[in-house]
Amino acid sequence: MLLYMSNGSAGTKSTPLHSVSVAGAVMREDGRLLAIRRADNGTWELPGGVLELSESPEAGVRREVLEETGIHVEVGELSGVYKNTARGIVALVFRCKPSAGTERTSDESTAVAWLTPEEVAERMSEVYSVRLLDALDEAGPHVRSHDGKHLTPAEPQVLFDDLAGGDLSK
Repeated sequence: MLLYMSNGSAGTKSTPLHSVSVAGAVMREDGRLLAIRRADNGTWELPGGVLELSESPEAGVRREVLEETGIHVEVGELSGVYKNTARGIVALVFRCKPSAGTERTSDESTAVAWLTPEEVAERMSEVYSVRLLDALDEAGPHVRSHDGKHLTPAEPQVLFDDLAGGDLSK
């Protein structure tokens, strides 16, 4: 069983190749979506961050959203998995509902706003806006890759029967 991915060989010390982040696609009943303007680079994104080793993905989402926005959330289903191929980051995005709290900025955010889907598409780069817009589509979870700036084409899906050389016409 594969326990982790690394760049080492058996018996040698290695560095993990991927980190895991989590984010909340927080949606109000009026259809607006929670977004932050990051303090470090000024870009608009959904609240989230690196998952700590000792926490579940759902606990990480609750912690990150609260830290960055002041909003407590109920974490729902996974809406997407997004891989930054340039940086080796895999982001898990969960649909969330706000449950309490008041919007506020933090050391990590200079603005907190409830945006319409149109405003999300206008303010965010495609690799972040797609995460919120995918959360509106309940057909997920979606799986996407990007190079840090642009989405990369999806690979064709391979069925298990194809791998085994099975006849799919039966």
